[in-house]
Amino acid sequence: MTIRHLKIFIQVAETGKMSAAAKNCYISQPTVSQAIHELEEYYGVLLFERLSRRLYITESGKKLLTYARETVRSFELLEEDMRKDPMVDNMNIGARITVGNSLLSQIISQLQTLKPELELYTQVGNTTEIQENLLNSSLDIALVEGMITHQDLVSIPVVEDFLVLACSPSHPFASRKTITFRELNNQPFALREPGSGTRELFARTLQSSGIHIKIACEANTPQAIRNMVMYNNCLTVISIRLIDDEVRNGKIHVIRNSTREWDRSFFLVTHKNKTFTPAMQLLRELSGQFPRPALPEDIPSGLLLP
Repeated sequence: MTIRHLKIFIQVAETGKMSAAAKNCYISQPTVSQAIHELEEYYGVLLFERLSRRLYITESGKKLLTYARETVRSFELLEEDMRKDPMVDNMNIGARITVGNSLLSQIISQLQTLKPELELYTQVGNTTEIQENLLNSSLDIALVEGMITHQDLVSIPVVEDFLVLACSPSHPFASRKTITFRELNNQPFALREPGSGTRELFARTLQSSGIHIKIACEANTPQAIRNMVMYNNCLTVISIRLIDDEVRNGKIHVIRNSTREWDRSFFLVTHKNKTFTPAMQLLRELSGQFPRPALPEDIPSGLLLP
C-alpha cells in the first residue's frame, strides 16, 4: 500500500466513478480498478459496492477515507517542507573553553563572511559534553585543545598553541630570570577544572616531576583564573592566547617553559562515520590559518627550568 493507492482511492470515493478518478489522476481506468482491488486485498475489506451502475462507499471505505485524507495531507505537507529550502546548509560546532575564549569568534566571523547562507550553532563546554554530543551527532565537529581519544572520534591537528606559567608582576617569581620546577612545590595555583586539556597537560608535568602544589582555585572560565593571578597572587598554567592582552598591558608576567612539553595543538574532532561536508572543510582551512602564538619581544619574561 502506497500514497498513490490512497490518492486513487480518495478520487474514487469523491467522484463515485472509476472513470472520473482515472481522468483526475491521469491514469487508465484498469489501473484505478487494480489499485482499489489491491487496497481491498491489503486490508481484507470491501471498500465499494456497485449498485445501479454507480459505486457506493462502504462503512469500511468511509473509515479508510478519513485516514487516507489525513495521511495524504500530511505527506504533502512533508514534501512541501522538505523541498522548501533544499540548499540550506547548517553546521553545529563545539569548542572547549580555551578555544571558545580565544579563536572561536574569529573563525565564526570568517565563516559567516565566506558562507552567509550557512546556519551555525556553537556550543562551548567541557570535554565530557563535547565528546558526548559528537557521539550522538548533536555536534557535527568540534575544535578542542588536546586530543579526545574515544575510538569513534577522529582528531586532526590544525592550530599550534603552548602553555606558560603566569603570575602577577608583584609575585616574587616575576623579578627573576629563571626558576625551577622544584620551586613550584607548595605554591598556590588557580587551575582549570579537572578534565580540561590544560589541566591534564599540567598534571602530567607535576606527576613526572614529583611536584605537589596547593590548589587555591578551580574555575571553568579564563577570566576567573586571570583575576586570581592578578589580584590574589596565585600562579597558573594557561594558554598564552588567553592572557595576551594582560601580558601586553603589564598586568600578568609570563614564565616560559624551557622544555617543549607544554607545546600542544588544537584539534578538529568529528565522528569517524561523519560525512566531511564543504562547510566542515572550510572550517578546517580557516582554523589552520592561525599562526603559532608568540610572546611580545619587548616584554620581559622568565624561564622555567627542569
